[in-house]
Parts: sequence; structure tokens; C-alpha cells
Amino acid sequence: MELLENERLDDLNRKGYKIIQSTDAFCFSIDAVLLSGFAKVKKGEKVLDMCTGTGVIPILLEAKTPGKHFYAIELQPRSADMARRSVALNGLEDKITIIEGDIKLSDKYFDLGSFNVVTCNPPYTPVGTGFVNDIGPVAIARHEIMCNMEDVFSAANKMLKYGGRFYMVHRSERLCDIFCTARKYIMEPKFIRFVQTTESKAPVLVLIEFVKGGRAGLKSGLPLVVYKSDGSYSDEVREIYGK
Repeated sequence: MELLENERLDDLNRKGYKIIQSTDAFCFSIDAVLLSGFAKVKKGEKVLDMCTGTGVIPILLEAKTPGKHFYAIELQPRSADMARRSVALNGLEDKITIIEGDIKLSDKYFDLGSFNVVTCNPPYTPVGTGFVNDIGPVAIARHEIMCNMEDVFSAANKMLKYGGRFYMVHRSERLCDIFCTARKYIMEPKFIRFVQTTESKAPVLVLIEFVKGGRAGLKSGLPLVVYKSDGSYSDEVREIYGK
């Protein structure tokens, strides 16, 4: 497959799959990879990934889980195009469908309550905080310019079956906002893992499983530590990456 200007091909270390990314657009980070290792997808389940970017999460979930079909929504045309071409490159057109569109209009593309699992690696930073030098592809991916936390939970609520599961990665500093917004949309937090860069540092990320209409009761797993003291990836992170 011919790559366009500034594009590169990255190896996903799973089933020989590769992904197209561009230096002038937002490239996926370890956050998305960790989410793909945290989300649980059972045999025959239908999955929707929101804010998919270049499609890394549905491609990794297809490689790792027995899900039936994986759908993904991306607002930015360039990223959605790269995601579609990556799906085609890996021969996954019969398993993964990329939709260029807005998650706020998710019921335009899908029937309400039609998914068993929804995943999302959303923009982390509220508008008005953090430095934004222009409203470009990277800023839109990082800041809540086109999509905020309310939008994410509202869309997850619409798309999930009752009892369906929603998996999210986010900044730990926004945990109060996350829980308050989740309950507004009857998404009950059921399991959480904090992510630390090293054992000696405070968590920077959280991985959370929600259940639509679930009963109250939150369990916490052991922290996920990214790096060993020598700077190499921890054994768990290496396993998630498939290295």
C-alpha cells in the first residue's frame, strides 16, 4: 500500500498487523494500548470504539479478543481515512468498520442499545485549561474542543445494551468529574486500575470499567506500573504490547 506524505507504517506486534500514522496528525500513545489490554470482549460480542483516531483500539481488540465485529467512530477525516486504510491493509474489512462522524450523533449511525461493549480514549483536557496554540488535529485529539466528558458518557449510554460494559482510559486527576458524569448517564463504575509510570510515582492515568444500569460497588485492581527502575517496560506492559 502506498503511503501519503508524512505517513509511516508502525508494527502493532499482534498477528502481523500494522497501522498507518502521520507525523502531522495525532499518533496513538501507550494510553490506547493499555485500554486495549484492559477492555474485556467476549465471544460473539459487538464492540464500538469512540474517538478511535487511526483505529488502533479496534485493530488490537480484534487481534486479542473473540468479539464478533468492531465498529469505530472518528470525527477527523484524515484520521478516519488512515484508520480505514489500516483496516484494509490488514485484511480486516469483514471484522472492523470505520465511521467518519461525531459521537454526539452516534444514533444516526447505529440503533440505540446495539452494542455489548463500548471503549473510548477521549480528549483529556477541558477547554480553558492547558496550552492550545491552534485548533488543529492534535489539539482536537487532546482537548475537549469537539467532544467533552458529557458527550462521551451520553453516547456510551445510547449505544450500550442494558448491562453492557464501557471501558475508558483517562487522567486520574479527573476522577471526580468522571464518576459524577458517569452516574448522570446510569453508567456505574465497577472496576478501576490506576496507572503509574514507576512504582515510586503517583498515578497519572486510570482505567475504568462501567456497567450500564449496574449496581453500586466498585472494586480496585493493583496499580499497573509502566516502567521498571531501569527504564524498560514492566513485564505486564510488555505482555500488553505483545513484546
